Amino acid sequence: MLLYRRILLGLILLIIAGANLETQAQEAQLPFRNEGLAIENRVADLLGRLTLEEKVSLLGYNSKAVPRLGIPAYNWWNEALHGVARAGQATVFPQAIGIAATFNDSLLRAVAEVISTEARAKYNLATAQDRRLQYMGLTFWSPNINIFRDPRWGRGQETYGEDPFLTATMGMAFVKGMQGYDPRYLKTAACAKHFAVHSGPEAGRHSFNAKVDEKDLRETYLYAFKKLVDAGVESVMCAYNRVNDQPCCTGDALLKNILRKEWGFKGHVVTDCWALDDIWNAHKVMNNRIEVAAAALKAGVNLDCSDLLQADLIKAYQQKLVTDVEIDSALSAILRTQFKLGFYDDAKHIPFSQLGESDVHGESHIALARKAAQQSMVLLKNDKGLLPLKKAQYKSIMVLGPNAGAMDPLVANYHGMSGNMVTFAEGITEAAGPATAVQYDQGSDYTDTVRFGGIWAAGESDITIAVIGLTPVLEGEEGDAFLAPHGGDKLDLSIPAAHIALLKALRKKNKPVVVVLTAGSDIDVASIEPYADAIIMAWYPGEQGGNALADIVFGKISPAGRLPVTFYNSLTDLPAYDSYEVKGRTYRYFKGNVQYPFGFGLSYTTFAYQWAKQPGKIASARDTLSFSVVVKNTGDRDGDEVIQAYIQYPSLDRMPLKELKSFQRLTVQKGKETVVVFRIPVSELQKWDLQQKQWKLYPGNYKIVVGSHSRDEKLVAVLTVK
Repeated sequence: MLLYRRILLGLILLIIAGANLETQAQEAQLPFRNEGLAIENRVADLLGRLTLEEKVSLLGYNSKAVPRLGIPAYNWWNEALHGVARAGQATVFPQAIGIAATFNDSLLRAVAEVISTEARAKYNLATAQDRRLQYMGLTFWSPNINIFRDPRWGRGQETYGEDPFLTATMGMAFVKGMQGYDPRYLKTAACAKHFAVHSGPEAGRHSFNAKVDEKDLRETYLYAFKKLVDAGVESVMCAYNRVNDQPCCTGDALLKNILRKEWGFKGHVVTDCWALDDIWNAHKVMNNRIEVAAAALKAGVNLDCSDLLQADLIKAYQQKLVTDVEIDSALSAILRTQFKLGFYDDAKHIPFSQLGESDVHGESHIALARKAAQQSMVLLKNDKGLLPLKKAQYKSIMVLGPNAGAMDPLVANYHGMSGNMVTFAEGITEAAGPATAVQYDQGSDYTDTVRFGGIWAAGESDITIAVIGLTPVLEGEEGDAFLAPHGGDKLDLSIPAAHIALLKALRKKNKPVVVVLTAGSDIDVASIEPYADAIIMAWYPGEQGGNALADIVFGKISPAGRLPVTFYNSLTDLPAYDSYEVKGRTYRYFKGNVQYPFGFGLSYTTFAYQWAKQPGKIASARDTLSFSVVVKNTGDRDGDEVIQAYIQYPSLDRMPLKELKSFQRLTVQKGKETVVVFRIPVSELQKWDLQQKQWKLYPGNYKIVVGSHSRDEKLVAVLTVK
């Protein structure tokens, strides 16, 4: 009897296996799996095989499986702001604002190439075990290309700073590195967010209505988005807020008229998470979820980062608020993305399918993280040339401060985990070597202005390196920055009072003090400047932050990071936080005195500029300004220079004071010189005409200003447009 049962069970298993093989064979023959067909034909075939219920089930970020067609579940929600985030082991690069401070788009492209390699490897490893997890996919909701218009915004650290041109240049580099260069397949899919006019206040982002005229909209808030769309970004995320009364995820102005019709965007639009619920529940411009579901589809939303479309779109269909054609159109865009990623193709034909464990957090990736951190740090003060330190002169070093031994100031928000985080204290200790007496103490917390640690030891040491400032729990996204006093945003520019008191106590010991500041935004450096002999802005530098700091402190490299935001004297110099008018904001429109201007950063060496070829005449907007500059290292050590070219416009109403239109970071050996060639399309000098509702090259005198920051004028040339 037992033998009979075993034989019967074996026959049943054979029948099931045979049926499975037959099913797999049939699936492989379906046209949507035919790699030889055009993507549009494959999309059309798949749409024709899906039921209405199945189509709607695919429109949410947590897409459901369709077993009868062999389609597994897929979670679209993944983050890669400065490394694969929230998914375990990955290389952690400097936060976006720190990457922007490198002024090196080639470096960022290399960083993004590593991120996409690790993303593919992790995806391959997870799916091989049938793990269809959030944060382990190939569709990444990065970069954040909103303009960091006001230093109070906690999420400003996620951006590339306050300038549209720098933001666009860095954003395009990131997208190219993420999406790859294969003619057939996307390596990963990048996403430009948050579309649009979205940069705080964080506390009211779910109901806020940003008022902005079309000139500011086009010249400031949409500039980078247009550049990334032209560069082929696969996805755009619509924002939580309204713009001029229209919710970003259901209004015609942004998604339908500008993004799709005017710009010709061919990718897919994803909502910010639960943004559709905000439209009826917070903005209160619609009555219920069913109305919102229909409006989102009609506006051009393809994918919902919530369950609203999955739960309510069929009801909207039953009420004849949407049609089959509109549902198919919405789904088609995200299916195209999946086909581009190779979801329905033989893995042997996908060039990234062999990436695996050895391609995650390897030595070359760690080295690139160190290089990025090195290039991101900005030297703000170096009194009497204290830095770089000569090791032979300092037999004992005190490293202290609440951020010296902590991980949070390294990783920022939207971060991964490497298992190899090098704190500032560890980096200095390793670089100083075993013959140097290095001590560490936390020194203070974030609130106590009376009790400190390490002060006596600092007095007995030759020099102190104090690491202070902000962390991601003091500034960041709503909910994540849980110690921030105002919903993730900052109420002021202040460095914690406890840190300033700590520095005052250190100064009384009459020993040199190097201050290292961590933050993702403009902070009041003047409040600690009297107590520091040297100041380094380290941002949130990623896993190699400690080693990178040591490389700068001990002179392994010369610092050349530049500020991607203006450091103001006071918030009282700025317009109201909730005003989106750009007048009086950023270096482009702010006329007052500042602590440090946009683009500023010191070096251990010096550079001299001279014209190699001055720019020629401007005949029309179709021309290209071409000029070149000789940059000579006049100091006594090799170093990088960031040469910046700005445009000053004719004195007309609402023209920017100055705008960055080109930059290059270059290495020049001591005593040597190099020629830097600039090419600026004259179309970049056009401004939006509010009456004609189009771009216009205005007549008048234009100045090309070349220098090392936005208020530096080493070379000037004047051109006239008639």
